[in-house]
Amino acid sequence: MSDEKEMTFLDHLEELRWHVIRALLAVVIFTVVAFLNIEWIFSNIVFAPAQINFPTFGYMCKMGQLVGMSDSLCIAELPFIVQSRNMTGQFMMSITASFVIGLIVAFPYVIWELWRFIRPGLETKEKKFSRGAVWAVSFLFLLGIMFGYFLLCPITIWFLSTYSISPLIRNEFDITSYVSTTSSLVLGCGILFQFPVIIYFLSKVGIVTPELMRKYRRHSIVGIIVLGAVITPSADPFSLTVISLPLYLLFEIGILTSAIVVRRKKKEAALHPPD
Repeated sequence: MSDEKEMTFLDHLEELRWHVIRALLAVVIFTVVAFLNIEWIFSNIVFAPAQINFPTFGYMCKMGQLVGMSDSLCIAELPFIVQSRNMTGQFMMSITASFVIGLIVAFPYVIWELWRFIRPGLETKEKKFSRGAVWAVSFLFLLGIMFGYFLLCPITIWFLSTYSISPLIRNEFDITSYVSTTSSLVLGCGILFQFPVIIYFLSKVGIVTPELMRKYRRHSIVGIIVLGAVITPSADPFSLTVISLPLYLLFEIGILTSAIVVRRKKKEAALHPPD
């Protein structure tokens, strides 16, 4: 403990450097592994949401049959092809896809390294309240990745591939556009699902309270529906519900998280009143 207190600013920078190096090394290792298996990854992961036999489309069809919307929810085809119009297109997208896979797989370790650097500077009660933070952040990130990959990606691909302003125009997507769009959607959802964690820290510093979030609950519902409509421009009730419901649940979890933090702060203040 005394060594930690006596560390200089440069010592902290040196320690941070090694945490960053180890985190980056993990990302690089998984990126290389992914690149060595890139053909399998593209066939079974990257292009999977663009196939009719993707599980999401099967469940959508079953739900459509139950609610009498089989005509709109049973996907018969995805009328588009993927092309590479740049000489380096396939190679660069192989690197991009490998890096995204490497980052996703290494993310829990990256967060753990960051936590190892931050943890010594916390007080005992802060360490207690932050117990399980790495697991929570990693779980929410992977949950967001699954949401983006299994729901958002196939629905987006379905809409964009079937959208047409003229029968004279064929949808021929460039590999760069396809990979960048799907990667952005998946990683974006992983970051979006960190909302409860962000609310936790904002509540700790007193910027956000559960009362404030409840006050703007109706505004958030409207915003979530609008966001869901933008994400799923087809705006059919099923797709809109599938996208909007998890986002609203995140908001409610954020309120619950904020309430727990505020309750703990009040309890701590009652036990240790200021002089």
